Formats: sequence, C-alpha cells, structure tokens
Amino acid sequence: MHIAFITSHYPFKDAKSVGGIGTSIKNLAEELTHLGHSVSVFVYAQEKDDFVVDGTISIYKIKNAYLRGFSWYLTRKKIQEKINSVNKTNKIDIVEAPDWEGITSFINLKMPIVLRLNGSDAYFCYLDGRKNKFKNRFHEKRALVKADGIISVSDFTAKITQQVFHIDKAYTVIPNGVNVEKFTPTTIASDDKIILYFGGIIRKKGLLEIPHYFNIVHEQLPGAELVLIGKDMPDISSGNPSTQAMMESLFSKEALNKVKFLGSKPYEEIKDYINKATVCIFPSYAEAMPVSWLEAMALEKAIVGSDIGWSNEIIENGNNGFKVNPKDYTTFANRILELLCDKELKNSIEKGARITILKTFSTQVTALKTLEYYKKIISNY
Repeated sequence: MHIAFITSHYPFKDAKSVGGIGTSIKNLAEELTHLGHSVSVFVYAQEKDDFVVDGTISIYKIKNAYLRGFSWYLTRKKIQEKINSVNKTNKIDIVEAPDWEGITSFINLKMPIVLRLNGSDAYFCYLDGRKNKFKNRFHEKRALVKADGIISVSDFTAKITQQVFHIDKAYTVIPNGVNVEKFTPTTIASDDKIILYFGGIIRKKGLLEIPHYFNIVHEQLPGAELVLIGKDMPDISSGNPSTQAMMESLFSKEALNKVKFLGSKPYEEIKDYINKATVCIFPSYAEAMPVSWLEAMALEKAIVGSDIGWSNEIIENGNNGFKVNPKDYTTFANRILELLCDKELKNSIEKGARITILKTFSTQVTALKTLEYYKKIISNY
C-alpha cells in the first residue's frame, strides 16, 4: 500500500517547525514502512519546494502559494496538484491529513482522504474559552464533512469536535503512538530530584500554574530542581510578549534560583533530558493525545498530568501516573513530592507507565490498527 500524509509539521533535518502532529506522523510513517508499505509525506508551509528522502520515507516540501486574498485556495490547489502528480507515477492508495485549519477543505483527489483529529483550531479555542476565527472554522468543518473517514487520537477529542461543529459522523479512535525501540529507558544512577516540563511555554499548557506547584515543592524540598524546555510564546489573553517572563514573576525568589529555562532543544536531545528527570509534569488545559506524555511514559518516567478529558484515556491514577486538577496547587505539588521522596512508589508507577505504552500506545500497535482502518475505507471508496 502507498500511503500519503499532508502536514505542515514534520521533524526532518532543517524542518521549519515541529509539533506533536509532525512527531506522531513520523512515528507512524516509520512503522508503516517497517511493515512493508510505501509512505510519502507532503509538507506545506516550507521555505521552498523540494524533495528529500528520509530513510525509507519520501518527503515533498511545498512552499505556500501567495496571492493576496487567495493564498489559502492556491496553496490547497498546489498540494492537490503535487499529490495527483506523484499518483500518476506511483499510485497512492490513501491520504491522511490532520484536522488543524482544515487543509483538505478544497483539495480534491483521486483516492480517499482520512482526517485524523489531533485537535482543530476550533477544538482548542473551545477548550481555551477563546473565540474561533471564522476562516479556520469554515475550512475545518468543510474538511470534516468531506472526509471519507475519520480517525481520532482520543474519544474525548472526537466528542468535543462533534459538539463544536454540530456534526454527527462515524469515527474510529486510534491514539498517537511512540516508537518503543527508540524510546527505551536508560537507567541513570542519580540522587538529583529533577522536575521536568517539555513543550511550548504557553498558558494553555498550564505553564502559569507551574510556579505555584514549585513554590510549595521548594519549601518542603529545597534541593529539588525545575527544568523547563520549550519555545517561549506570547500570551494571547494578556498580550504579554513572554509567557516565561510572566512565570518568573510568580516564583518565590528562593524557588526561582532552582529553576532552569533551557529554551527550545533539538528533538533528538529531548530524550536525554527525559532520562535524567525524576518526575515529568504536564498541567495542560488543552490537548488531544499528547505525544510528550507518551514519550515520557515510554521512558519509564512517572508523570503528573492534568485530569482533563484525554488524560482519562492515558492515566490510571496511582498505577501509571497521577492526574490532578491543574488549579489544585496543593494536590499537584503533593503528588510531585510523593514521587520525589517515595522511591518505591515512583518505581512502581514508572513500570506501570512503560507497560501502558507497550500495550496501547506503541506504534507497533497503532500502525496495525491504522492499516486495518485504511483498508476498510479503501474498500468502501
């Protein structure tokens, strides 16, 4: 089978930007090729048109078209033309695209299109309590209605998406996956007590809550250290150009001395930081099926995450992690302290985390489920 993906994010060398969607596509694509299938990835929003091969995966870089007022349409038609062109020489059986900004809204192809719900702009605006742009909402709904099949990375995401767009369309839940051979835990003997967050430095990820947790942790465990990895982003709600600056003002003076903001790091290096961490924290308010959580758990790390929607499909409290209301500062901090101070509890949760990934979130599992779904959609097309 020849499978194509459309995305604006993909972690190839010199990638313009990489998000969780790009990482999840790469994980799936690599497993699909391992199973003997061909994969082409069409990455738009690039600096130039180009073709590269990443291992066994063909990557077509597409520079967005520009004509004031019509760029959105011309870019979609450019993607369409490129896919149809490749299809003439190397038949494509099925195309998958994310729901974000409805890139397939005006793309017409000679093969079925599957939309994977990783969280649309409308979805995240709903969770954030923000107003959704009309243009994005229009394209996202049109793409959903047109899709020949829908995969959702979590049941929570599918239900909220249906509610937001007032549609009732069949979907299949297949979560994002992690390559468990690449993400194999490394034992690092250390007495350090390192709390790690990695991801965007932005309000919707719960970053403005983290100082409140760490102030409590620092009071009881002054030797604990907080490490934050990710790009500092402006805060939409307040207009502040730096979420990091907002965070820094919330730490006590003493606690701030034990905080390290490391900024963005290459994807290949993140694994080393996770391995060195004692506990990983993710107090997010808006996710679909966060790859960062899955990667930390695959590396046998105990995590404390938010207790919202999607987390119920990942975390069993006390078995493979902890889930807490992000605004419950005391409980969140206490869960962190338990894991920092109780080695037996931490070790038990770490083992449970890895088992959960192997059982449900390994690409070896998710790729087979995805292939089975593709075959069904192709046969019905």
